[in-house]
Amino acid sequence: MAHTLPSSIYCSRVLIRCSSSERGGQHRSNAAVRVNGAAHRTPLLVESALETSINRSLAELSAPLLTTVDGQERSRQNIPTEKQAEDPFRQAQIVEGGVRYQQTVVVRSYEVGPDKTATLETLLNLLQETALNHVWMSGLLGDGFGATHGMIKNNLIWVVSRMHVQVEHYPIWGEVLEIDTWVGSSGKNGMRRDWLIRGRGSGNVFVRATSTWVMMNKNTRRLSKMPDEVRAEISPWFIDRHAIQDEATEKIIKLDSTAKHVDSNLKPKRSDLDMNQHVNNVKYVRWMLETIPDQFLQHHQLRSIILEYRKECGSSDVVQSICQPDEGSISPGENVNMVRGSLLLPEIINGHHSLAGALHQWPTKYTHLLQLRAGDGYEEIVRGRTTWKKKL
Repeated sequence: MAHTLPSSIYCSRVLIRCSSSERGGQHRSNAAVRVNGAAHRTPLLVESALETSINRSLAELSAPLLTTVDGQERSRQNIPTEKQAEDPFRQAQIVEGGVRYQQTVVVRSYEVGPDKTATLETLLNLLQETALNHVWMSGLLGDGFGATHGMIKNNLIWVVSRMHVQVEHYPIWGEVLEIDTWVGSSGKNGMRRDWLIRGRGSGNVFVRATSTWVMMNKNTRRLSKMPDEVRAEISPWFIDRHAIQDEATEKIIKLDSTAKHVDSNLKPKRSDLDMNQHVNNVKYVRWMLETIPDQFLQHHQLRSIILEYRKECGSSDVVQSICQPDEGSISPGENVNMVRGSLLLPEIINGHHSLAGALHQWPTKYTHLLQLRAGDGYEEIVRGRTTWKKKL
């Protein structure tokens, strides 16, 4: 998901988190930015060639997209300069005293999987899109991708540091959804964004999500304290409310190459990059889930995902995805092959049914790590924790 009230995405800690260490022999700063009361080291400086390319691209993106009408140049985006109460094109409105954003969407055919339910990527993209639309309607948007006017003045962008998504029910093709999102304070230098996705007709909650965002200087790639003028812009929009009341705070352990599932040599595609020229966090989740066995995914669906981002990932990076099942999370009801027609059928060997491998118990919790190749070793991009449930 890529970015929020302000919404650009790098990573420090999603229940999506991103902090970066420096590499390439460049100077390492000891400065730290406090988020949620904890000190976070400033992220790494990108290698000079990649950094130059990114900065040039960002500069180009800062220029307005223009079109010519009657001989005059006009902006194609038409970003509102004042708060809008309604947006008929997005089927959206600002409610609750003018601070909470609400949008109606329909699940499209290309947003569902083989089982006709919305994919996790679809849900994450909806979270990102409504967050950006919230800023759009606020009148604070300065550059078209989440940064406020005060942030542009201070050369800052938003990066997501942590995200937690809980899926109670998966919407189906054609279902009409109502998405609410709002922001709040998160420590001295962070901002929290929450979401609720409901069925428009039933009012049933499908998805709950919360995330933490911090600011990064778009040229130095270092985390930044929140300037007073930016705080003055966004603080009137803060709501003291949480979509996930009892949020998990357990530490996500760091995996290594001894993990059970490893997928190496993953390379970003051009389509994986967002407007800030880094890999969008929704793509990270796809890499994570690809390491989970297909037989498990055919009969289970994700119930919760927590992501803690450590470093940004660029177009030239080579990524490794690691996954370790939590063997202690096998439930008593997870014997998947006691009845013919369940997950795995007994193998037929020499004309006889073999029960070898027919009785299988699947863990319902997994720990994940994405890391990028750096010299002879690897550097963390994001840690993750997923919890699963059987499909109905």
